[in-house]
Amino acid sequence: MEIALIKNLSCHVGEQVTIQGWIYNQRSSGKIAFLIIRDGSGLMQGVVVKQEAGEVLFSDAKKLTQESAVKVTGLVREEPRSIGGYEMQITALEIISIAEDYPITHKEHGVDFLAEHRHLWIRTPRQAAVLRIRSEIEHALRSFFYERDFVLADAPIITPAACEGTTNLFELDYHGEKGYLSQSGQLYNEANAMALGRIYCFGPTFRAEKSKTRRHLLEFWMIEAEMAYFALNDTMKLQEEMISYVIERVLEKCTNDLKALERDVEKLRAIKLPFPRISYTEAVEILKQAGEEFTWGDDFGAPHETIISSHFNAPVFVHRYPTAIKAFYMKPDPDNPEVVLGADLLAPEGYGEIIGGGQRIDDLALLEQRIAEHKLPQEAFEWYLDLRRFGTVPHSGFGLGLERTVAWLCGLEHIRETIPFPRMLHKMYP
Repeated sequence: MEIALIKNLSCHVGEQVTIQGWIYNQRSSGKIAFLIIRDGSGLMQGVVVKQEAGEVLFSDAKKLTQESAVKVTGLVREEPRSIGGYEMQITALEIISIAEDYPITHKEHGVDFLAEHRHLWIRTPRQAAVLRIRSEIEHALRSFFYERDFVLADAPIITPAACEGTTNLFELDYHGEKGYLSQSGQLYNEANAMALGRIYCFGPTFRAEKSKTRRHLLEFWMIEAEMAYFALNDTMKLQEEMISYVIERVLEKCTNDLKALERDVEKLRAIKLPFPRISYTEAVEILKQAGEEFTWGDDFGAPHETIISSHFNAPVFVHRYPTAIKAFYMKPDPDNPEVVLGADLLAPEGYGEIIGGGQRIDDLALLEQRIAEHKLPQEAFEWYLDLRRFGTVPHSGFGLGLERTVAWLCGLEHIRETIPFPRMLHKMYP
């Protein structure tokens, strides 16, 4: 008998197939038992009719508990009233295991309780939908770069120096030397781009921030691209094409999951290219017009980003931030050295920055000066300076935070739902 996935039942109408999964819910009415079964790809209703299935099969169906593991075989048929529009007339049932009393029942549970049981919480339809959408976003990002001849070049997780500054580092003992968990693969991406032209890396990054907000994780995933001979405008154009590509894929491939999350997909469909672009100075004016007390030169916080993005129905680029608040490697604007050739992409609906990037300093003397101004140990960056000594070219790059992107596209209130096992302040279990 063919093993099928629940998500593909529409291809098996009128056929006998087997589903391998778990009992999400079970109820019986007289001589009929209804089994809601999940297999990771979706939910299905299975129907066991006592008169047709027999006493033994019907009795087995009635004793199944929530999350018991089963294999069921039966005839697939269309049923508009059932979950997903299809159901199975079960003719055979194999019990793999009977689950103990399941701690997450079909009622409301507190967030703390669910977080403590995250290993079980991810089995629920909502959480599974989010994680399937996350998977599709990852596939879309990889496809986008592959189709444009980018090379995947992995960056190290353990690094000898900071990329974004020294205050938010997870420090470790590297056989007697200080090492750090990576904040970003960017510096290594620049080296890889000088070898391969256009590259990206995709992996976990770490920030030891004392932040406890709906937008922050201490361990999160970034996809970071670096391109030789790209200026700021080139990288912004690439970013908006990438986001548009991802939105299109999610809308095409994740219809049922978006529906399960009650996501307003029309807001995503309405997003068109090109994305709006405003300068940091123009963004400050938006804040002032909204009644915010804000000093030019300060960095934006989450409330500021929300106000700015609320003026647009699409992601908006904010470019040319003050040089003083940006990383040492950001290239100053030749027309105004007080700002850098960098840009953040703010998602609409209050989700804040999802991409940060810009043009890198390609002049050796200026980069050495910036390292000194930031009080960073030059010896730790000698290899990075070599990139300016040997064949330096203009180059740019960016990093996309996967979890914030998932939160936005899914319409989630908190970032903890965007990753299977979130690492948050004072939260490392399970």
